[in-house]
Order: sequence, then structure tokens, then C-alpha cells
Amino acid sequence: MELTTTVNDEARVVEVDGTESVVDVVRDGLGLTGTKLVCGSGVCGACTVLVDGEPVLGCLTPATRLRDADVTTVEGLADGDDLHPVQRAFAHHDGLQCGYCTPGFVVSAVAFDDRWRAEHGADEPDGPDRETIAGALAGHLCRCGSYEGIYRAVAAACRGEHDRAPDGQAVERVECVERVEAPAKLTGAAVYTTDVVLPGMLHAAIRRSDLAAGVVGPITFPDGVLGMDVLGDDRRVRWAGQPVAVVAAESAAAARQAARELAVPFTPQPFVLDPDEARRPGAPLVYATRADRKEAPTASEGAPMPAPWDGNVHGPSRAPFLGTVAKRRIRSARSEGRRGLVDLEFHTAAQLHTAFEPHACVADWSDPQYLRVWLSTQGVGAMRLEIADHFDLDPTRVEVVAEHVGGGFGAKLGLTMEAVAAISLSRLSRRPVRLVLDRHEELTGTGNRPGSRSRVSLLVDDDTQAIRALTVDTDSHAGVAVGNSVAALALLVYDRTPRLARDVDVVTNAPPGAPFRGPGGPTIAWALEQTVDEAAHRFGRDPIELRAQWDGNQKRQALYRWASALPTWQARPATGSQTGRHRRGVGFAAANWMYFVDPDCEVVVSVQGGRLVASTAVQDMGTGSRTVLARAVAGVFGVAPTAVDVRLGHAHSGATHGPASGGSRTTVSLWSTAVEAATSLRARIGTDLAGAPDGTSATAKRGGDRGLRAVPVTMNGIQVGRGFSAAVHVSEVEVDTRTGRTRVLRVHGGIAVGRIHAPVLARSQCEGSVIQGVGLALYENQVLDPHTGLTLTANLEDYRIPQLGDTPEIDIHFHEEGWDRVPGGGVGLGEVATISPAASVGNAIFNATGWRPLTLPVRPDRLLEGLRAGGAR
Repeated sequence: MELTTTVNDEARVVEVDGTESVVDVVRDGLGLTGTKLVCGSGVCGACTVLVDGEPVLGCLTPATRLRDADVTTVEGLADGDDLHPVQRAFAHHDGLQCGYCTPGFVVSAVAFDDRWRAEHGADEPDGPDRETIAGALAGHLCRCGSYEGIYRAVAAACRGEHDRAPDGQAVERVECVERVEAPAKLTGAAVYTTDVVLPGMLHAAIRRSDLAAGVVGPITFPDGVLGMDVLGDDRRVRWAGQPVAVVAAESAAAARQAARELAVPFTPQPFVLDPDEARRPGAPLVYATRADRKEAPTASEGAPMPAPWDGNVHGPSRAPFLGTVAKRRIRSARSEGRRGLVDLEFHTAAQLHTAFEPHACVADWSDPQYLRVWLSTQGVGAMRLEIADHFDLDPTRVEVVAEHVGGGFGAKLGLTMEAVAAISLSRLSRRPVRLVLDRHEELTGTGNRPGSRSRVSLLVDDDTQAIRALTVDTDSHAGVAVGNSVAALALLVYDRTPRLARDVDVVTNAPPGAPFRGPGGPTIAWALEQTVDEAAHRFGRDPIELRAQWDGNQKRQALYRWASALPTWQARPATGSQTGRHRRGVGFAAANWMYFVDPDCEVVVSVQGGRLVASTAVQDMGTGSRTVLARAVAGVFGVAPTAVDVRLGHAHSGATHGPASGGSRTTVSLWSTAVEAATSLRARIGTDLAGAPDGTSATAKRGGDRGLRAVPVTMNGIQVGRGFSAAVHVSEVEVDTRTGRTRVLRVHGGIAVGRIHAPVLARSQCEGSVIQGVGLALYENQVLDPHTGLTLTANLEDYRIPQLGDTPEIDIHFHEEGWDRVPGGGVGLGEVATISPAASVGNAIFNATGWRPLTLPVRPDRLLEGLRAGGAR
């Protein structure tokens, strides 16, 4: 049936059959892709549009609601090139990162701004408070954790700080943005892989296993159905949700239906989901043969360390420093009952990446001589080479495009099934093929931060409190994946005391883990930093002072001094001293991380049409690659960053090599390389861009860390530099001892990574790290059905991530000294900033209650059970 509506002040007629939602019509029928589909269940708010002036959720609202309605999408908020005041506020206060959720936030914020102005006018110059803003935008989620910027933006907009002046000019012009791509993301103009539509395109869907283990027989595809069996020679299914086949059809709905109806001969087999059960004799084997074990996926960024197999146990891999001495000292202390021996066991649940742009691929192999792939990826250049290798192609015949990436957090570093399937079906059909995972698939099989059990033994001297020995044994639970290195990270911090770290993978028939911001870092910090806190408590020592006694990292020593002087820390209560229902506590934790760089990074800076252009084959998933390049080049020429055109997100035969977005290596690789290229170009042409010959260019290659005093280590094309970045977090919490709820009130984060090249964006990254740490500590928990192995937390209602109202006040302090020898003067911060927030929350809970949380997330039932069991001091 025909439906007439007005969209962004334009009369439109669309065809609907009565089953579509508003988001279907807006995105597919009208081509307004600024509106995003994320959860599909009304939880996240990304699909919000205005209907007759009121915000509605596009995924839950039937399309028939649009009949004769006045509809405004994010594309209709700006007046030409002049952004709406709310959009200007978001740009100025950096209320966004990857930008995938941003249109929904902006649309609802515009509606709230209108209501606030109508009700309050100029009578409240301070604008709405945090609680009011959180209530108004309660139906919106941001996985990047850009909530602090959103708070600032909405309050500023309501105060009128970004209104047009009486002469019609904007008080804050578009040029006054912290993130150069902000206008594109705030207006819906930014194109993500999920927005790509090609003529004649087919849509694909994956058929997945409904059981955790079994053998699949030959699959026969019905006549007229384009499909492909993806199991190959190994017919084994090892986890519920594992892809077994993929089909394509003329529409996404038809493809999904064909996948559901596909007959799959399946012989169920016994499976095991519990790691303790998996270790027992006679447990079903996930990998029965040596050949099977070689095919086990890795949960880390590199290949797993060589280690023996025993049934479902891979390992241990050992990382010792006088390990025999450490074991002997701890055994002796245990037999003597020494007060200085702290023995604790910690558990963590799997944390899901939950990127808001799902894994997606559009492949066009209609020309047999050239393959073009649009891919939501953290490495356009690396994926081009991997695709060429996988399909036995000359790399010059492959192009990968990722204009914008809606989050990844480590789960989009490799060549995954959606890309292989879409490319394979495009080769079969000689037509473009699009494959986009839905939210259920995204939360089932795209990776997770593995769960774990860590046993920590820390021996400190009874008199001096010097460390005498440390052992850490970690069992990681990455489902069918292996290769975790959690315990090994304990060797990199504090005194060079005798210590032994042992890592074991216990494989089960659960979905595979994958790298997740600082792989292993938050997990080891949860265990080690609470163990250190316990040692400080036993001896009546200030936890920061004790760490400072042990720690030789001068950058972290500076952060210790900063944190010790904080009023929040100085006013903390004595542990367990409070009574009553609500108790406040303050906790501290420290972080350590390696320094990585891509020595092959290249940047070209040129003059085209009188403007500066910076280009390289890197991607921007909200971490700020565009802005870093623009600021680096602009600084050399003395112009505004908006005067530099940045071209990235395209990897092809003529593109220069750019770093992947992982390992905190992107900014550190790009900055100095771009500065060098721009400096070389300026030496040739001066600053008169208008008079420079069009096409004049200069290229620079980073070439590794030339400032190191020792030869750095290089592996897989990534250089491991000398030295460690540092971070500390001080968290204040309030614990409700009646309901068991913990609220994080305030977090101070100290970050020591040297020079900060884009301060506002760096602050946003660190604030987002705190939000994800709060989620890890209090909310996030993957749950599997014990009868089938299916993921039960496969939607954003059951899998709880932090909301705007969960956001504490966040204070970030940058210590910019200590990295002068590094080109550019600074290193990456995306991972070190995410390691210690959860542990600091755990220590704050202990300070508030006297009960130490050993298992995360610290759910209300766990906290209440701990208090009832007499765990409080």
C-alpha cells in the first residue's frame, strides 16, 4: 500500500506491506541512513526520529504511524551547512566517538532542548543538571562511553551557548569542532558499511547451529537458493551459534527466511560448558585430535604460545623470573602461617565487545578481475592482504573500504565469517552481496573478553613490606579459543622479585573469545590490584604508598603523587568503619601496558586544489585518526585542522600503508609520520598553498622508534618499544547494603603516555575506558543456556551495559613527561586507560563494606550474600 508522509519538510510517498517498522522505511525506503538500527528491541535509542515533534523508536514503531505525519530525521536538523545548536554543542564538547549511536542521541536531545527552553527559558542559566539530562535521554546507549561529553553538550545547548547570534551568525561555528568528522556524524552524512547499497545487490544471511556440539551432514540447497556450506571438510560444530551455511536472496527478509528454513542434517554430540567440568576425566573433548587442536582459534592478537594439551586443557605456558625461588618462599610462608602471605582466588565473567555497528560486509566481485569490499574493520590494509591471501588473489586486484567504523574494541581485527561469506557469494553470483549481522548474532559469536579464574599468592616481608615472592595461576575460559596471556602480565609490574606466572586455557563448547582492549589487562588487574590492596590493608599501609614503595616506573610514581593529593583519596573512610544502609568507599588501582608502534606506517601529504590533503590506508573507528592527521599537518603549516582534507579508509594498490586500530599503536604511528611528511612538503613549497603546483606531495615512513636506546622487538609487523605506559584510577562508590546496588559516584584517572596530540579526544577515550570498566565491574555478564549452549544474553536488554545514568563524574589528568625519546613525544592510551577502572571499583567496595568482591560482575545478589556470610569486617 502507498503511504504519504512529510520527511524533513519534503512530501514523500513510500510503498509498505504493513510489516515494516519506521526504521525500515527511513533507511531502506527513503535512503536516510543517518538513522541507525542497533538493538532492534527499543533499548538503545539509535533509531530515534521525530514524528510530529515527538521522539519515537524507529525499530518498535510500525511504519503505518508515518501516514500523514511530519517526520524529522537527523538529516533534517541542520539548516544547510549550518548545524542545529544541539549539533554544534555535540561537536564543540565532543559528545561522540564512533558516531553510530550519535544521530539517535542528537534527535532526542533536540526534542529535550525544545522542551527545556519552553519550560525554563532563560530563568535557569545553569541549564539542566546531570540527573535531568540522564532522565531525558534514558533510552539511549553509547558503547564507546561518550556520556561525559554528551552531558556537557546537552547542558551547554540548553543554556543557549551554541545559539545563533542576533545577526543570524552562529555563536559557535562549524569550524570550532574538536573532531574533524563530527559534522558528518552529527548530520547522518557519515557512511558506515551498514549504509552501503549497490545496484543489483543480493542480501545474505547465515544459518547457525542451535546446539553446542554435533556433526553436520551434507547440506542440500533448494532449487533457486544461492548458498554455500561453510564447514568444509571438518563437519564438527563446537559451539551454539557457529555458522554452518550461508544463503543469499533478493532481500534481507527473504535471505533470513531461507536460512531459517534450510534443512541441516545434524547429529548431536555431548558437550561441556562449565570449565570445571571440562577439566574432569571423561569430559567431552572439544578438540579430539592433534589436527583439530591446530585449528583452534586464538583469543589473543597473535598466535598462541606453544603449550601442551591434556584433554580440554591447553597449557600451562610459564613466564618465570626466579620461579623456583618464588614457589619455595610461598610454600614456606604458607606452612608458617605468615601474615604477609596473601592468598586469594578471583573470577571474572566473559565481557562482550558489543560494538554498535555490527560486523558487516558488502562485497562486489561482479568484475572477475577486481574485488571491492566494504568492511567494518579495524584494519583496512591488513584485511586487504588477508582477503587476497584467503582467495589466492594478487593484492593489486583487491580493494577494502571502511569510511567510518562504528566501534570494534578488538573484535574486528581479523578476517571473519561475514566477509568470507559475502565475498564467496559475490564470486558465485557475479553480483554485489551484502551481509550484516543482527544484534543476536553480534552478541553471540563475534568474540568476548574471556572469563577467568586467577589464584594469586603475594608474599610481603612482615617488617619492611617489601615484596618477597609472587605467583599467579590463571585459567582462561575463551570457549573454543586458546592463547590467553593473563598471568604473564603480572611479571611486568612492581619489584623484580622472584615470581612465576602460569597461564592455562580451559576450552569448552562456548563461543570463542577475541582480543578486547588491553587483552588480559583488566583481568589481571582485577586480581593483582585487589591482592595488593589486601596486603596494604593487613599492614595498615596506605595502598598508594605501598605501591610507590614497590614500583620503579617513574611515570607511575608521578601519578601516585597526584592521586595521593586528591581530596577524594585523602578523605576516604577507614575500611569497614561505616554502618547504616548507604556506605561510601574509595578504591585505588594501577595499570601498566606495553608500547607498540607500526614501523611501516606511511603518510602522504599533498596540495590539491590549493588545499592540504593527508592520506594513508588507516581506518577511524571513533578513536580520532582523522583528527590526529589533520592536527599534525595543520600544526606544521599553521592552519586550522579543518583546512586539511584527510583521506583514509581505503586500502588499494596505490594506497600507503596505515596501522591497524589495535594495540594502542594508531595515533603514535600516525602523528610523527604525518608531521615528517608535512615538514618535508613545507620545505619544498613554503606556506603559500595557493601558489603550490597541484599534486605536489611528500611521503614519510615512520621507520620504527628511532629514539630508543636499545634495539626494539618487532613481531607480526608491529614493533614493541622499550618502556611502559602507566595509568591509575581512584574510584568513589556508594553501596546500598539493603538492595546490594553499587553506584560509582566519581572516578579520577591519571594517564602517563607522554604528549597528548588531541587532548579533547584523548580525554574522551579515557572517559570511555572508565565507562567500560564500570560495566565490567558491575553489570556485564555473558550467560549461556546449559541445555543447548545458546547465548541467553543476546540482546541489549539482557546484556546490560552502562547507561547515561550510570556515569560517574570523571576527572582525567594527563602526565605528559617521560617519553621525549619517542618520535612525537607520546605513546598510545586506548588500552592502558581501560585496565585499572574495574579493579579500583572492587577496592572501593571493600573500603566501603569490609567485604572484598572476588567475582565480577559485582551483582547485587553477590554483594548481599557476601555481607550476610560475614565477609564484612
